[in-house]
Amino acid sequence: MDDDFCYVTTVGRRTGRPQEIEIWYAVDGDGRILYLLSGGGDRSDWVRNLTAEPSVTVRLRDHTYDATARFPEPGSAEDTRARTLVFEKYQPRYGGSLERWRDTALPVALDLV
Repeated sequence: MDDDFCYVTTVGRRTGRPQEIEIWYAVDGDGRILYLLSGGGDRSDWVRNLTAEPSVTVRLRDHTYDATARFPEPGSAEDTRARTLVFEKYQPRYGGSLERWRDTALPVALDLV
């Protein structure tokens, strides 16, 4: 799961139609949790969709998984872990600094079912 992107499909909160985004991600330990960071925080459409309906699908390469989205408690160990995992995966291959993004983005956990 070293790919740069995963593809998350949410249900549109107004339309009820599937909405797919391409997004950076990191996998925790046993591969059952994916962490994402929303640079737009809770204002991002995909985050608003997750708030209305947390059931999503996640595509990694040619495999699609059902998942449930949740938001780690701010300041918790999981919040820190999510930020660290995503940051450490992408910072070495990114030309600029991702520190501000790491510190201000909204962590999202996707629990694969």
